[in-house]
Amino acid sequence: MQKEFPEAEVFEIKKVELNSPIIFAGFVGAGLVGPLAINHIIEKLEMKQIGVMRSKYLPPSTVFMRGRLRHPFRFYANQDGTICAIICEITLRMEGLYYLVESILDWAAQKGSKEIVILDGVASTEHDDKAYCAAEEDLVRTMAEKDISMIPQGFITGIPGGILNECLVREIKGVTLLAKANKVAPDSGAAATLIEAINRFYDMDINTKQLQDEKDRIHTEFSELSQKYVEHREEIAGMYM
Repeated sequence: MQKEFPEAEVFEIKKVELNSPIIFAGFVGAGLVGPLAINHIIEKLEMKQIGVMRSKYLPPSTVFMRGRLRHPFRFYANQDGTICAIICEITLRMEGLYYLVESILDWAAQKGSKEIVILDGVASTEHDDKAYCAAEEDLVRTMAEKDISMIPQGFITGIPGGILNECLVREIKGVTLLAKANKVAPDSGAAATLIEAINRFYDMDINTKQLQDEKDRIHTEFSELSQKYVEHREEIAGMYM
């Protein structure tokens, strides 16, 4: 008998020893800033895929990139097991979101992670080359010292909001780094700004030149996903009008 699809589970395809990793995560949002930044981090840190999210609440979609088939919701780790990355390249509906959030944070706790950093864009007419943050009070102060501004107020919705909410009641720090991003097209400049903020705050050295130099290629490869996000936002806005 065929096994029923799970509510949500992180299915590990490769067993790797993780050492209380910091987790960077990117989901589909304005300018596709999250997936663009996470994709770049994965490439530059030569991270290996270690798992996928399986859930009956994920839309039955898969992703092709340069002809290669890949799961749309993936987990990665660096060689030392000190850094993990989560990337999701499909738009997620509200239904079942809490199962996905719970599954991610249960997995993070199991791996001894103490911090999850969500990278995202804020829809805007233009990018201002600044990184913004929302986090618990002590982190906000130390980020300000690294030229990462606090967001005075606002809403973070969808799976990023769900993860950050759940972090408040668990023993894991939840942080979001945000950049103003193009609301209708992939914004590699905004993604680069967030990676530069990560470099400053987490003492890393991830080169962003490729993100800046290959804007046209990135725009072409990710324009369809960006359009799906815009349609998804319009659909949600229509539901609440």
